[in-house]
Amino acid sequence: MATQRALLLIADIGGYTQYMQFHRSVLGHAEAATRRMLDRVVDAARDFDLIEVEGDAAFLSRAAGSLDGPATLAAVTGAVAAMHRAFHRERRYVELNMCPCGSCTRTSDLTLKFVAHVGEVATQTIRRRTKLVGVDVIHVHRLLKNAVDVPEYLLVSDELHRAGGSAAAALGMREIEQDLEGIGPVPTHFVDVAELAGTAEPLPDPSWPRRIGNTLGMVGRGLPHVLPRRRPRTLAATG
Repeated sequence: MATQRALLLIADIGGYTQYMQFHRSVLGHAEAATRRMLDRVVDAARDFDLIEVEGDAAFLSRAAGSLDGPATLAAVTGAVAAMHRAFHRERRYVELNMCPCGSCTRTSDLTLKFVAHVGEVATQTIRRRTKLVGVDVIHVHRLLKNAVDVPEYLLVSDELHRAGGSAAAALGMREIEQDLEGIGPVPTHFVDVAELAGTAEPLPDPSWPRRIGNTLGMVGRGLPHVLPRRRPRTLAATG
């Protein structure tokens, strides 16, 4: 099985489980809101390919063979800044639509965090679906369980941090030791996403036509969850 060097990036919505549980009475709007935000996150990840949506997270990849050292980490931080901004813009649009339900008005409870790694991967196709496999795929997923103490962060593996060279030094990342299940103790490095360029610019509020459109969109997406389901017709018994 041929392998290639790849950048691996996961964008994970924080607070998702609590949000879905708390707003289960308006599950249609909660599901629609998180799906909209995840859609915008994926759209903003230019130059990265979506491998899979994993519930409240998007797993993305990009070939790293043509990137030199600092450009490897710069590709990740550039994508993270764009994805973070897209997430917060859409979160704001959902929160400012005119639906008064808790799912729409409390999206500010949701955050976005990222983990990234660089390593060797192989592709596997099962029933026409292509997936990435390998120890490094496991590695990046293990990074999601960590002790980082900021709500929105970019956490990178030591391999990616070292590849970043001067770009990593300029970010002033903090080191944190982790014991990854099945892998063992490894150093990792993180930075508050708010410190990345482009994430601190103020977001514009949507216009009234946009707010009306957002409201109608949320109502439409929520309808399948609140309308009574039609029971399948059964044939009358014949005697």
